[in-house]
Amino acid sequence: MSKQWIALLAAVLLLTSCGTTPDASPDASAKTEQPASQLVSGGEKPKPADSAAASNQPAPAKAGSEPAPADGGKEQEQPAVKRYKMNPKTYDIVPIDPNGAPQKVVLLTFDDGPKDLEMNKAMLDTLQKHKAKAIFFLNGYRVKQKPEIVKLLASSGQTIGNHSWDHIDLKKEPKEKVEQQIGDVQKAIKELTGKAPVFFRPPFGSGGDDVRAKAKEEGLLFMTWSNGSKDWEMTVKKNSPEQVISNVLNQLHPGSNILMHELPWTVEALDKLLTQLEEKGYGFVDPEEIEVTT
Repeated sequence: MSKQWIALLAAVLLLTSCGTTPDASPDASAKTEQPASQLVSGGEKPKPADSAAASNQPAPAKAGSEPAPADGGKEQEQPAVKRYKMNPKTYDIVPIDPNGAPQKVVLLTFDDGPKDLEMNKAMLDTLQKHKAKAIFFLNGYRVKQKPEIVKLLASSGQTIGNHSWDHIDLKKEPKEKVEQQIGDVQKAIKELTGKAPVFFRPPFGSGGDDVRAKAKEEGLLFMTWSNGSKDWEMTVKKNSPEQVISNVLNQLHPGSNILMHELPWTVEALDKLLTQLEEKGYGFVDPEEIEVTT
């Protein structure tokens, strides 16, 4: 055998003994899985994030899931639990369940507004100081004149009531007039606040069958009062806050439905009056907790 053939045979034997090809790799068919943290730190490209999350946009809702609230997730305000009711004979405010709420309470009410922005602000400041709520019984013609005060009262968490449009004696008026006097106030206040009143107080506490029927039709609780501050009678000796306080305390009893007005001497008396009521152990009913049955 020539030297050339011997060299060729030796080369073939050498390749056969290696058992592989020049471009083969021991882990070409099966890589060892690495932890995610090591893959990232080792230069491995991380798994792409969800496209919505990566762009800081909310992911689309999954099928069958609740849509996101239009207000960005803010919970809707829940209606107040009804813990009190009005005695239809005395107009006192009493617990629905005698064991479910304090009996030693009063209801604060203010009639004939809105008149003056500064007086209303002062009243609201005092109410807030004492964590008290009240019903502001408004007249329609004044609502039309001072819509900004109506909005202020509503935004402050106070309750707005219907006190007729013109503050006339409705008992003396024909049915059509009664319906207009009550109905127009409902519409005007709802347009400004988004909520129609649920409490009605007739001017002078005077209301006949037609008045009661219209109030019921509008879903209004008809009420007068059971404790009058008589602040409206101070025509001779005006600006007497002490007399307002004395009048209320002289008639004070559990469940007192206290009638007051938007008057300078009443506004001045309010802080001291509420303080003395608290000192006597009385709390203040939130009107939103009063059950409205018509």
